Amino acid sequence: MEMMRKTLRPPLKRSAEGAPERGKPPAEKPKTGPNEHTNAENFYYAKQIQQKTPMVVLLKGGEEIRGQIEWYDKYAIRVARDEAPAVMIYKAGIRMMYKDEK
Repeated sequence: MEMMRKTLRPPLKRSAEGAPERGKPPAEKPKTGPNEHTNAENFYYAKQIQQKTPMVVLLKGGEEIRGQIEWYDKYAIRVARDEAPAVMIYKAGIRMMYKDEK
């Protein structure tokens, strides 16, 4: 006894000429360069805030600020200092920062 199998195929769309249309291959995406934003900076700030790490922030003008980073955003950080009020520093004015070894 032979059994008839029904094939499951999607119906073919007909074009204007009457020929069946096949699925078009997906268009290739243009190649892009590397990401400009890697979230490494955000991860670093979040880690220092969580651990309350004492930091030294050197400004482009030569001033040195010591304290703990309280919060950050895209353009600035806020540093809480022990003997002085907290200060907000624009990231564009920072030359470098490192962990305080004291």
